[in-house]
Amino acid sequence: MKPHDQRPARHLTARVALPLLVSLGLALAPIGVAQAASGPGSQDVTWAVRTASNQFGADRTSYSYTVNPGTKIDDALVIGNHGDTPLDLGVYAADGYTTDSGQFDLVVGGATSVGVGDWVRSSSDHITVAPGETLEVPFSMKVPRNATPGDYAGGIVTSLVEPDDSKGINVDRRLGIRITLRVGGDITPRLAIEDTHVDWDGGLNPLATGDATVTYTIHNTGNATLSATQAAAVTGLFGSLPHQAKSIDAPPQLLPGERWKVSIPVPDVPAMVVLTATATVTPIASDASGSTTALTPVEASANGWAVPVAPLLLMVALGALVFLALAARQRLQSRQKSREDARVKEAIELALGNTAAAVE
Repeated sequence: MKPHDQRPARHLTARVALPLLVSLGLALAPIGVAQAASGPGSQDVTWAVRTASNQFGADRTSYSYTVNPGTKIDDALVIGNHGDTPLDLGVYAADGYTTDSGQFDLVVGGATSVGVGDWVRSSSDHITVAPGETLEVPFSMKVPRNATPGDYAGGIVTSLVEPDDSKGINVDRRLGIRITLRVGGDITPRLAIEDTHVDWDGGLNPLATGDATVTYTIHNTGNATLSATQAAAVTGLFGSLPHQAKSIDAPPQLLPGERWKVSIPVPDVPAMVVLTATATVTPIASDASGSTTALTPVEASANGWAVPVAPLLLMVALGALVFLALAARQRLQSRQKSREDARVKEAIELALGNTAAAVE
């Protein structure tokens, strides 16, 4: 979870992500007791959360629903206290998003949610769980009738806030389970490639190769959650000397509207003066069973320079010399013209003077 500071009374609130919260991630882990949380004032966490066994299944690691707009869903969260003291836990829902590191996360408590986090309501926003007790907390999700079709993600969270007077902060530890929702209607999976660039660094040696870097942004412009496979190539003029990038990591699953910045190195590219970089992204859609489907690839290109520094400096120097030579020549011609004009003027004045004297 991203840190979020609050200032109730004299304390700051430090929100600590616990190991169990990987159950919110894209790679789901079995739900159990989280131990040894790190962070200011952290102690062993002695409660666990899991999905309830009901008509939706008995061994779920997350909540997943496919419904039409206007549908209401009733489900439950199971909380177990494995410690020796009662726990006063907050319970709430929040929207999900993909972090800059590619992990799934939830917005912090109190932040505005507009999807799952806004549509889910638990039977109670605070519960007390006695030592050794296991409670089932019902919650419902009501999808608005005007909800836009497509994929949504969020989670339902249990939160324990404890003061750490030695640090002057409150520590908020959270355990939660991911909620994945697809609202029925026209599903349009679509990715776009934006802001494509290519740069080249070849150093001073005009005969040495250099490293090209292709950068672009993947934008999920559709309404379905998508991952992708990627390919990138760099060529010279008219497609000459192609160089293919290797071992490109797949981007994380992107929720509708999300963007992911990509930077791909392409080594050993010669100085071809003009480079053309081409990026190809193939969207990968997943269904509820986990099977994947490759969609129509999208492609974008960009041009850049691949000129070694030494020849470039030589060209600049030669250009400067030519410019100085032309300027000097122009100044010399200008002075010669001025002297010739003065000589002609003097000769004319002299001739006119002689003529006047002869007439007299």
